[in-house]
Amino acid sequence: MTRTEERFGVLTDEAIERSRRRLGVPNPQYNPPHNYEVTADGTRHFAYGYGDDNPLYCDPEYAARTRWGSLLAPPNFLYTMGEDAAPKPDPETKALLKGDPFAGLGSYQAVMEFEWWRPLRLGDRCRVLQAQVGVQPKESRFGGRTAHITHDYLYTNGEGEMHAVRRGTWINAERHTSKKRAKEKLEPAPYTDEQIAEIDAAYAAETRRGPEPRYFEDVRVGDELQPRVKGPLTTTDVVVWHLGWGMQLTPPGAFGIAAKVRRKAPGLYPRNGLNVPDTVQRLHWEPARAQELGLPNSYDYGAMRETWLTHLVTDWMGDDAWLWRLRCEHRKFNYIGDVTWVRGEVVEKKQTDGRNEVHLRVWCENQRGETSTPGTAVVLLPTRQSPVSLPEPPAPTLDGMVEHELARFSIGE
Repeated sequence: MTRTEERFGVLTDEAIERSRRRLGVPNPQYNPPHNYEVTADGTRHFAYGYGDDNPLYCDPEYAARTRWGSLLAPPNFLYTMGEDAAPKPDPETKALLKGDPFAGLGSYQAVMEFEWWRPLRLGDRCRVLQAQVGVQPKESRFGGRTAHITHDYLYTNGEGEMHAVRRGTWINAERHTSKKRAKEKLEPAPYTDEQIAEIDAAYAAETRRGPEPRYFEDVRVGDELQPRVKGPLTTTDVVVWHLGWGMQLTPPGAFGIAAKVRRKAPGLYPRNGLNVPDTVQRLHWEPARAQELGLPNSYDYGAMRETWLTHLVTDWMGDDAWLWRLRCEHRKFNYIGDVTWVRGEVVEKKQTDGRNEVHLRVWCENQRGETSTPGTAVVLLPTRQSPVSLPEPPAPTLDGMVEHELARFSIGE
């Protein structure tokens, strides 16, 4: 047994130092993207997976009549795109990036930030460059000692123009410690017919701004966004989400293809109650696996709630506006059976460098009145005199953006 195997699942100083040596190093993507190209089918499957039938994303004929002149990918569609833009690693870099310093630990998504500069249109391809930009040990009441790891994902369109950045922070915690300290209890009660009717009424009342411009002049601080409702969350919802989102963590493919992956990465397939190897991701739809890890039930993905927040904002802002920034923190689990009310309000509006910015407070709230995911967003709106101008990225190229991000996180200074 090697030293690494002896410490599998244990957070050590050596693991944190090994992670720190990776800062700023481009990390090759070995899994193919779920979508190589923006297609009407791909965007519709993705949008339907989070309950959005916005024709800007689902109807090419409608989208062609908008200011964009083409069907667009939903903002969070970038999760499904991205051919690898990392340079081929030399032997030293390859050794540095081999294996996960935190293998065997539980990894929980905590923070996600997005910044979009231009859309992905019908027919666009996309490249992605991923690099770790942060590692920070912290104490947690939930998981004891933890390591907070931040990754950057930089996306370009097929022309090499910057599309967006996604910055995510994950908390790595020892599973046995988090299981011992887990205090959250869940006592779900069946919904009454009246409660289901109330939720259905909320779905029926949802409206979309669509082709009617929302002008900057008409927005007031304190305005509330019409809520979106998501739930009660079912396993079926998670399955349909995967149809558009792909698998992300586990490489795609079933049966013989999955077995081939399992031979290379057996840790991705812990055995179930029948002693059958199955993906680690099944904790999102298999309660027994979640309970093995100290959680009361299966739960959603953070990416789902990020996309729900985007749905709230894009329905409110209309086709002519631009969602520039979104940041959110995942503070509580959203369990199977939970209802999420996605809400927002205008907290500030200002004109800066020719931009008409509307700042929003957004959040996800469950049926217990708990805020599971608070966040903020910045939307650019047109005025009656001028359309929205797309924001400029800090640098026009991937290389320039890497330098910007390294400076942003004070790496290499």
